Amino acid sequence: MTKMITCLWFDSGKAREAAEFYASVFPDSQVGESHASAADNPSAKAGEELIVEFTVLGQAFIGLNGGPHFQFTPAISLFVNCDTQEEVDELWDKLSEGGRKDRCGWVTDKYGLTWQIIPTALGRLMGDPDPQKAARVMNAMLQMSKIDILQLQRAYDGSAAA
Repeated sequence: MTKMITCLWFDSGKAREAAEFYASVFPDSQVGESHASAADNPSAKAGEELIVEFTVLGQAFIGLNGGPHFQFTPAISLFVNCDTQEEVDELWDKLSEGGRKDRCGWVTDKYGLTWQIIPTALGRLMGDPDPQKAARVMNAMLQMSKIDILQLQRAYDGSAAA
C-alpha cells in the first residue's frame, strides 16, 4: 500500500467520470475500487459512490465526490514530463478539450484540474551552463502556450527568435 496518496475533490458524481477520463488519456493508468457513502454522511446519500481509487502513470489517487464546496486552483498542478513533441501534442489536446489552454505548458482540464505538460528538453536546455543559451530558451518558453521543442531548440541555438 502506498503511504501517501493524493486526494482530488470533485463536484458530486464527477470522481468516477474524471478517473475514467484520466485513465483513457495516460498509459499505465486504471480505475480501481470505489467506496459508497455511509448512511450518516451529511454530504452524500447512503450508498452513493463517495470515493473512487485510480492510478495515473502509476501514481495513486483518490477521487472524492465531495460536492461543489471546493474547487481546484492552479496553485496545485500535476507536472507531466514528456519525452517527445508527439507526447506533448497528444496530452495537450486531450486534456484541454472542454478545459482551458494556458501559457508555458499549463492546461486546465474540463474538471478544473491544472496540468503542466512539459517536454524534458525544456529542463535540459534551460539548465545549460551558458547563461545566454538558457535565457534564450526561457524567453522562448515564456512566449508559448503549448511548449514546442523545435522552437526551444532554435532559441537555444540562436538561430531564430521564438
